[in-house]
Amino acid sequence: MASAGPGHGVGTTRLAPGTQFTPLTAAVLTEPSPVEATDGRTHLSYELITTSALSSATQLRLDRVDVQDARTHRVIGSMSGQELADAANPVGDPLPGANGYTPAPPGPTPTVIQGSQQWIIWIDLALDGDRPVPKALEHHLSGAVLTPSGPSAFEETVQTTPTARTAPLDLAPPVRPGTWYASESCCGNTHHRRGLAPINGRLDVPQRFAIDWYRVGEQGQAWEGDPTQLTSYLSYRQPVVAAAGGRVVEVQDGLPDNPPPVSPTVPPIQDTVGNHITLEVAPGRYLLYGHLHAGSLNVREGDRVETGQLLALIGNSGNSTTPHLHFQVMTTAEFFPTDSPPFTFHAFRVLGHVEPRIWDDNLGLQPTGVLPITPSPYDGRHRKQYPLDREVLKF
Repeated sequence: MASAGPGHGVGTTRLAPGTQFTPLTAAVLTEPSPVEATDGRTHLSYELITTSALSSATQLRLDRVDVQDARTHRVIGSMSGQELADAANPVGDPLPGANGYTPAPPGPTPTVIQGSQQWIIWIDLALDGDRPVPKALEHHLSGAVLTPSGPSAFEETVQTTPTARTAPLDLAPPVRPGTWYASESCCGNTHHRRGLAPINGRLDVPQRFAIDWYRVGEQGQAWEGDPTQLTSYLSYRQPVVAAAGGRVVEVQDGLPDNPPPVSPTVPPIQDTVGNHITLEVAPGRYLLYGHLHAGSLNVREGDRVETGQLLALIGNSGNSTTPHLHFQVMTTAEFFPTDSPPFTFHAFRVLGHVEPRIWDDNLGLQPTGVLPITPSPYDGRHRKQYPLDREVLKF
Protein backbone atom coordinates (compact mmCIF):
# COMPACT_ATOMS: atom_id res chain seq x y z
CA MET A 1 0.00 0.00 0.00
CA ALA A 2 1.39 3.41 -0.90
CA SER A 3 2.08 5.73 1.98
CA ALA A 4 0.56 9.15 2.21
CA GLY A 5 2.71 11.86 0.78
CA PRO A 6 3.89 14.93 2.62
CA GLY A 7 1.02 17.13 3.81
CA HIS A 8 -1.58 14.35 3.74
CA GLY A 9 -4.68 15.53 5.63
CA VAL A 10 -3.49 19.14 5.59
CA GLY A 11 -5.56 21.67 3.69
CA THR A 12 -8.38 24.22 3.82
CA THR A 13 -11.82 23.02 4.86
CA ARG A 14 -14.72 23.85 2.62
CA LEU A 15 -17.23 23.86 5.42
CA ALA A 16 -18.96 27.20 5.91
CA PRO A 17 -17.87 29.03 9.08
CA GLY A 18 -20.02 28.09 12.05
CA THR A 19 -21.06 24.70 10.67
CA GLN A 20 -21.99 22.42 13.57
CA PHE A 21 -24.22 19.59 14.70
CA THR A 22 -27.40 21.16 16.13
CA PRO A 23 -29.82 19.61 18.64
CA LEU A 24 -32.77 21.43 17.03
CA THR A 25 -33.76 21.67 13.39
CA ALA A 26 -36.10 24.40 12.21
CA ALA A 27 -38.41 25.33 9.35
CA VAL A 28 -40.89 28.12 8.66
CA LEU A 29 -44.41 27.58 7.33
CA THR A 30 -44.72 30.77 5.29
CA GLU A 31 -42.76 33.68 3.88
CA PRO A 32 -43.11 36.37 6.59
CA SER A 33 -45.19 39.23 5.17
CA PRO A 34 -44.93 42.69 6.78
CA VAL A 35 -48.12 44.68 7.33
CA GLU A 36 -48.81 47.95 9.11
CA ALA A 37 -51.52 47.64 11.76
CA THR A 38 -53.59 50.16 13.69
CA ASP A 39 -50.86 50.54 16.34
CA GLY A 40 -48.69 52.17 13.66
CA ARG A 41 -46.18 49.32 13.85
CA THR A 42 -45.13 46.86 11.18
CA HIS A 43 -46.14 43.31 12.09
CA LEU A 44 -44.49 40.07 10.98
CA SER A 45 -46.46 37.00 12.04
CA TYR A 46 -45.29 33.53 11.12
CA GLU A 47 -44.36 30.15 12.61
CA LEU A 48 -41.09 28.38 13.36
CA ILE A 49 -41.33 24.59 13.54
CA THR A 50 -38.52 23.11 15.64
CA THR A 51 -37.72 19.40 15.91
CA SER A 52 -35.40 17.84 18.48
CA ALA A 53 -32.78 15.67 16.79
CA LEU A 54 -31.93 14.05 20.14
CA SER A 55 -33.02 10.59 21.26
CA SER A 56 -36.41 10.29 22.88
CA ALA A 57 -34.74 9.77 26.27
CA THR A 58 -32.98 13.15 26.16
CA GLN A 59 -34.56 16.52 26.87
CA LEU A 60 -33.40 19.99 25.99
CA ARG A 61 -34.35 23.34 27.45
CA LEU A 62 -35.02 26.16 25.00
CA ASP A 63 -34.21 29.40 26.82
CA ARG A 64 -34.27 32.07 24.15
CA VAL A 65 -35.28 32.72 20.55
CA ASP A 66 -33.78 35.75 18.79
CA VAL A 67 -35.01 36.82 15.37
CA GLN A 68 -32.18 38.56 13.55
CA ASP A 69 -31.53 40.48 10.35
CA ALA A 70 -29.78 37.80 8.28
CA ARG A 71 -27.42 40.38 6.71
CA THR A 72 -26.33 42.33 9.78
CA HIS A 73 -27.20 39.71 12.46
CA ARG A 74 -28.87 42.51 14.42
CA VAL A 75 -31.59 41.24 16.77
CA ILE A 76 -35.03 42.62 15.86
CA GLY A 77 -37.10 40.54 18.29
CA SER A 78 -36.56 38.15 21.21
CA MET A 79 -38.54 35.76 23.37
CA SER A 80 -37.48 34.08 26.61
CA GLY A 81 -38.93 32.89 29.92
CA GLN A 82 -42.71 32.98 30.24
CA GLU A 83 -43.13 34.94 27.01
CA LEU A 84 -41.45 32.10 25.11
CA ALA A 85 -43.46 29.49 27.03
CA ASP A 86 -46.69 31.28 26.02
CA ALA A 87 -45.61 31.31 22.38
CA ALA A 88 -44.49 27.69 22.05
CA ASN A 89 -46.23 24.34 22.28
CA PRO A 90 -45.84 20.77 21.05
CA VAL A 91 -47.38 20.21 17.63
CA GLY A 92 -50.83 18.71 18.13
CA ASP A 93 -51.55 20.23 21.55
CA PRO A 94 -54.92 22.01 21.82
CA LEU A 95 -54.88 25.81 21.70
CA PRO A 96 -54.26 27.04 25.28
CA GLY A 97 -57.41 28.66 26.63
CA ALA A 98 -59.74 27.04 24.12
CA ASN A 99 -62.73 25.34 25.73
CA GLY A 100 -61.12 25.80 29.14
CA TYR A 101 -58.01 23.81 28.18
CA THR A 102 -54.87 24.73 30.15
CA PRO A 103 -51.77 22.73 29.29
CA ALA A 104 -49.71 21.21 32.08
CA PRO A 105 -46.29 22.78 32.64
CA PRO A 106 -43.90 20.96 30.27
CA GLY A 107 -41.13 20.56 32.84
CA PRO A 108 -39.10 22.24 35.56
CA THR A 109 -38.54 25.28 33.32
CA PRO A 110 -41.05 26.87 30.95
CA THR A 111 -39.90 25.35 27.65
CA VAL A 112 -38.52 21.80 27.85
CA ILE A 113 -38.58 19.81 24.60
CA GLN A 114 -38.51 16.03 24.72
CA GLY A 115 -36.12 14.26 22.36
CA SER A 116 -37.63 13.54 18.91
CA GLN A 117 -40.51 15.94 19.71
CA GLN A 118 -41.68 18.70 17.38
CA TRP A 119 -42.71 22.12 18.70
CA ILE A 120 -44.20 25.19 17.05
CA ILE A 121 -43.04 28.67 18.02
CA TRP A 122 -45.59 31.38 17.20
CA ILE A 123 -43.61 34.47 16.20
CA ASP A 124 -45.38 37.84 16.26
CA LEU A 125 -42.95 40.71 15.75
CA ALA A 126 -44.03 44.36 15.94
CA LEU A 127 -41.44 46.79 14.56
CA ASP A 128 -41.61 50.54 15.09
CA GLY A 129 -42.72 52.33 11.96
CA ASP A 130 -39.30 53.88 11.28
CA ARG A 131 -37.46 50.52 11.42
CA PRO A 132 -36.91 48.93 8.00
CA VAL A 133 -37.96 45.32 7.54
CA PRO A 134 -34.95 43.08 6.83
CA LYS A 135 -34.87 41.41 3.43
CA ALA A 136 -34.20 38.10 5.19
CA LEU A 137 -34.48 36.78 8.74
CA GLU A 138 -32.50 34.20 10.70
CA HIS A 139 -33.25 32.57 14.04
CA HIS A 140 -30.78 32.23 16.90
CA LEU A 141 -31.80 29.54 19.40
CA SER A 142 -30.07 29.06 22.73
CA GLY A 143 -30.59 26.74 25.69
CA ALA A 144 -29.16 23.57 27.14
CA VAL A 145 -29.25 19.82 26.54
CA LEU A 146 -30.26 18.20 29.83
CA THR A 147 -27.80 15.36 30.44
CA PRO A 148 -27.40 13.15 33.56
CA SER A 149 -24.17 15.02 34.34
CA GLY A 150 -25.89 18.39 34.12
CA PRO A 151 -27.04 20.88 31.46
CA SER A 152 -24.82 21.36 28.41
CA ALA A 153 -25.36 24.77 26.81
CA PHE A 154 -25.97 25.12 23.07
CA GLU A 155 -26.46 27.95 20.58
CA GLU A 156 -27.44 27.67 16.96
CA THR A 157 -28.43 30.02 14.16
CA VAL A 158 -30.93 28.35 11.84
CA GLN A 159 -33.51 28.84 9.13
CA THR A 160 -32.68 31.91 7.08
CA THR A 161 -35.86 32.98 5.31
CA PRO A 162 -36.67 35.92 3.01
CA THR A 163 -39.44 38.33 3.88
CA ALA A 164 -42.19 39.04 1.35
CA ARG A 165 -41.60 41.89 -1.07
CA THR A 166 -45.22 42.00 -2.30
CA ALA A 167 -47.29 44.63 -0.52
CA PRO A 168 -50.50 43.44 1.22
CA LEU A 169 -53.74 43.93 -0.69
CA ASP A 170 -55.41 47.24 0.24
CA LEU A 171 -59.15 46.61 0.26
CA ALA A 172 -62.52 48.30 0.56
CA PRO A 173 -64.77 47.05 3.41
CA PRO A 174 -66.28 43.54 2.97
CA VAL A 175 -69.46 44.77 4.71
CA ARG A 176 -71.77 47.78 4.44
CA PRO A 177 -71.04 50.99 6.42
CA GLY A 178 -71.63 50.74 10.17
CA THR A 179 -69.95 49.70 13.41
CA TRP A 180 -68.23 46.31 13.35
CA TYR A 181 -66.26 44.17 15.79
CA ALA A 182 -63.01 42.72 14.33
CA SER A 183 -62.74 39.43 16.19
CA GLU A 184 -60.04 36.73 16.17
CA SER A 185 -57.72 38.82 14.00
CA CYS A 186 -53.97 38.85 14.31
CA CYS A 187 -51.84 38.94 16.36
CA GLY A 188 -52.12 36.84 19.49
CA ASN A 189 -53.62 33.70 20.97
CA THR A 190 -56.70 33.35 18.76
CA HIS A 191 -58.05 30.34 16.92
CA HIS A 192 -57.27 32.00 13.58
CA ARG A 193 -53.71 33.03 14.40
CA ARG A 194 -52.85 29.74 16.11
CA GLY A 195 -54.96 27.44 14.03
CA LEU A 196 -52.37 24.84 12.97
CA ALA A 197 -53.92 22.46 10.46
CA PRO A 198 -52.45 19.16 9.18
CA ILE A 199 -53.85 18.94 5.64
CA ASN A 200 -52.74 16.63 2.83
CA GLY A 201 -49.65 15.57 4.74
CA ARG A 202 -48.27 18.99 5.67
CA LEU A 203 -48.79 21.66 8.32
CA ASP A 204 -50.39 25.00 7.47
CA VAL A 205 -51.88 27.97 9.28
CA PRO A 206 -54.65 28.65 6.74
CA GLN A 207 -56.43 31.43 8.67
CA ARG A 208 -53.47 33.37 10.12
CA PHE A 209 -54.83 36.86 9.25
CA ALA A 210 -58.55 36.01 8.97
CA ILE A 211 -61.08 38.27 10.74
CA ASP A 212 -64.56 37.41 12.03
CA TRP A 213 -66.86 40.41 11.63
CA TYR A 214 -69.80 41.08 13.98
CA ARG A 215 -72.24 43.98 13.57
CA VAL A 216 -72.43 46.17 16.70
CA GLY A 217 -75.37 48.37 17.75
CA GLU A 218 -75.44 51.86 19.24
CA GLN A 219 -75.24 50.48 22.79
CA GLY A 220 -72.32 48.19 21.95
CA GLN A 221 -74.55 45.13 21.61
CA ALA A 222 -73.81 42.21 19.31
CA TRP A 223 -77.17 40.61 20.11
CA GLU A 224 -80.33 41.59 21.96
CA GLY A 225 -83.25 39.52 23.12
CA ASP A 226 -83.05 35.74 23.11
CA PRO A 227 -79.52 34.51 22.21
CA THR A 228 -80.94 31.16 21.07
CA GLN A 229 -82.64 32.92 18.13
CA LEU A 230 -80.69 33.76 14.97
CA THR A 231 -82.68 36.96 14.51
CA SER A 232 -81.39 38.29 17.86
CA TYR A 233 -77.92 38.78 16.36
CA LEU A 234 -77.30 42.10 14.67
CA SER A 235 -74.98 40.43 12.13
CA TYR A 236 -77.65 38.03 10.90
CA ARG A 237 -78.60 38.63 7.26
CA GLN A 238 -76.40 41.72 7.01
CA PRO A 239 -75.10 42.28 3.44
CA VAL A 240 -71.55 41.39 2.45
CA VAL A 241 -69.96 43.15 -0.52
CA ALA A 242 -66.95 42.80 -2.79
CA ALA A 243 -63.89 44.35 -1.13
CA ALA A 244 -62.20 44.50 -4.54
CA GLY A 245 -63.16 43.88 -8.13
CA GLY A 246 -62.53 40.42 -9.47
CA ARG A 247 -63.89 37.10 -10.68
CA VAL A 248 -65.96 34.58 -8.73
CA VAL A 249 -64.01 31.31 -8.68
CA GLU A 250 -65.96 29.26 -6.11
CA VAL A 251 -69.48 29.25 -4.68
CA GLN A 252 -71.02 26.89 -2.12
CA ASP A 253 -74.67 27.21 -1.09
CA GLY A 254 -77.43 25.15 0.50
CA LEU A 255 -76.08 24.51 4.02
CA PRO A 256 -78.53 25.44 6.79
CA ASP A 257 -77.78 27.97 9.53
CA ASN A 258 -76.86 26.44 12.88
CA PRO A 259 -79.07 27.24 15.88
CA PRO A 260 -77.07 29.47 18.26
CA PRO A 261 -75.22 29.48 20.56
CA VAL A 262 -74.37 25.78 21.03
CA SER A 263 -71.28 24.67 19.12
CA PRO A 264 -72.33 22.59 16.10
CA THR A 265 -71.01 19.15 15.34
CA VAL A 266 -67.72 19.59 13.50
CA PRO A 267 -68.73 19.42 9.82
CA PRO A 268 -66.91 17.57 7.03
CA ILE A 269 -63.80 19.43 5.90
CA GLN A 270 -65.50 20.71 2.73
CA ASP A 271 -68.20 22.42 4.84
CA THR A 272 -65.87 24.10 7.36
CA VAL A 273 -66.58 27.68 6.25
CA GLY A 274 -70.18 26.89 5.34
CA ASN A 275 -71.85 28.61 2.43
CA HIS A 276 -69.15 30.78 0.93
CA ILE A 277 -67.91 32.84 -2.00
CA THR A 278 -64.32 33.09 -3.22
CA LEU A 279 -63.17 35.96 -5.44
CA GLU A 280 -59.93 36.09 -7.41
CA VAL A 281 -58.82 39.73 -7.19
CA ALA A 282 -55.12 39.55 -8.17
CA PRO A 283 -52.67 36.86 -9.32
CA GLY A 284 -52.38 34.39 -6.43
CA ARG A 285 -54.74 36.44 -4.22
CA TYR A 286 -58.29 35.39 -3.34
CA LEU A 287 -60.94 36.78 -0.97
CA LEU A 288 -62.98 34.31 1.08
CA TYR A 289 -66.44 35.15 2.49
CA GLY A 290 -67.63 32.40 4.83
CA HIS A 291 -70.66 31.31 6.96
CA LEU A 292 -73.19 32.88 4.55
CA HIS A 293 -76.98 32.51 4.74
CA ALA A 294 -78.34 29.77 2.49
CA GLY A 295 -80.10 31.04 -0.62
CA SER A 296 -78.75 34.58 -0.27
CA LEU A 297 -75.74 34.17 -2.55
CA ASN A 298 -76.09 36.64 -5.39
CA VAL A 299 -73.31 35.47 -7.74
CA ARG A 300 -72.21 32.37 -9.64
CA GLU A 301 -68.83 30.96 -10.60
CA GLY A 302 -67.34 32.92 -13.48
CA ASP A 303 -69.16 36.17 -12.69
CA ARG A 304 -67.18 39.41 -12.70
CA VAL A 305 -67.88 41.70 -9.75
CA GLU A 306 -67.07 45.32 -8.97
CA THR A 307 -65.92 46.79 -5.66
CA GLY A 308 -68.93 47.30 -3.37
CA GLN A 309 -71.20 44.89 -5.28
CA LEU A 310 -73.64 42.89 -3.13
CA LEU A 311 -72.53 39.26 -2.84
CA ALA A 312 -74.71 37.62 -0.16
CA LEU A 313 -76.02 37.89 3.41
CA ILE A 314 -74.35 36.83 6.66
CA GLY A 315 -75.56 33.54 8.11
CA ASN A 316 -74.42 30.87 10.56
CA SER A 317 -73.55 27.93 8.30
CA GLY A 318 -70.57 25.61 8.57
CA ASN A 319 -68.38 25.58 11.68
CA SER A 320 -70.03 28.63 13.27
CA THR A 321 -71.88 29.12 16.55
CA THR A 322 -73.27 32.66 16.13
CA PRO A 323 -73.82 34.69 12.95
CA HIS A 324 -70.73 36.47 11.63
CA LEU A 325 -68.72 36.94 8.45
CA HIS A 326 -65.44 35.04 8.17
CA PHE A 327 -63.22 37.08 5.85
CA GLN A 328 -59.63 36.58 4.73
CA VAL A 329 -57.15 36.73 1.86
CA MET A 330 -55.90 33.37 0.54
CA THR A 331 -53.16 32.29 -1.86
CA THR A 332 -55.31 29.60 -3.50
CA ALA A 333 -58.89 29.30 -4.66
CA GLU A 334 -59.43 26.54 -2.07
CA PHE A 335 -59.66 27.39 1.64
CA PHE A 336 -57.85 24.14 2.56
CA PRO A 337 -54.95 23.95 2.02
CA THR A 338 -53.95 27.59 1.59
CA ASP A 339 -51.78 30.29 3.07
CA SER A 340 -53.18 33.39 4.78
CA PRO A 341 -51.28 36.61 3.94
CA PRO A 342 -52.11 39.98 5.55
CA PHE A 343 -54.21 42.78 4.04
CA THR A 344 -55.24 46.33 4.85
CA PHE A 345 -58.35 48.48 4.44
CA HIS A 346 -58.46 51.84 2.63
CA ALA A 347 -60.01 53.79 5.48
CA PHE A 348 -61.83 53.20 8.78
CA ARG A 349 -62.16 54.65 12.26
CA VAL A 350 -61.26 52.78 15.48
CA LEU A 351 -63.92 53.40 18.16
CA GLY A 352 -62.46 51.25 20.95
CA HIS A 353 -61.52 47.70 21.77
CA VAL A 354 -62.77 44.81 23.89
CA GLU A 355 -60.93 43.62 27.01
CA PRO A 356 -60.53 41.01 28.34
CA ARG A 357 -60.42 38.24 25.76
CA ILE A 358 -63.80 36.77 24.79
CA TRP A 359 -64.00 33.57 22.77
CA ASP A 360 -66.07 35.33 20.17
CA ASP A 361 -67.63 32.44 18.33
CA ASN A 362 -69.49 31.79 21.60
CA LEU A 363 -70.80 35.34 22.01
CA GLY A 364 -74.27 33.98 22.70
CA LEU A 365 -72.99 32.29 25.87
CA GLN A 366 -72.01 35.63 27.40
CA PRO A 367 -74.33 36.93 30.16
CA THR A 368 -75.26 39.91 28.01
CA GLY A 369 -75.01 40.79 24.36
CA VAL A 370 -73.30 44.10 25.15
CA LEU A 371 -69.58 43.97 24.42
CA PRO A 372 -67.29 45.43 27.14
CA ILE A 373 -65.90 48.14 24.83
CA THR A 374 -63.24 50.44 26.30
CA PRO A 375 -61.22 53.28 24.75
CA SER A 376 -58.24 52.23 22.66
CA PRO A 377 -54.90 54.06 22.41
CA TYR A 378 -55.43 53.77 18.65
CA ASP A 379 -58.88 55.39 18.52
CA GLY A 380 -59.34 57.63 15.49
CA ARG A 381 -58.98 57.51 11.73
CA HIS A 382 -56.78 54.98 9.97
CA ARG A 383 -55.75 54.48 6.37
CA LYS A 384 -54.16 51.45 4.70
CA GLN A 385 -53.80 49.50 7.94
CA TYR A 386 -54.81 46.11 9.33
CA PRO A 387 -57.27 46.04 12.31
CA LEU A 388 -55.84 44.32 15.37
CA ASP A 389 -57.71 41.69 17.36
CA ARG A 390 -60.83 42.81 19.25
CA GLU A 391 -60.96 46.31 17.82
CA VAL A 392 -64.35 47.94 17.30
CA LEU A 393 -64.33 50.11 14.21
CA LYS A 394 -66.56 52.05 11.88
CA PHE A 395 -66.49 51.69 8.11
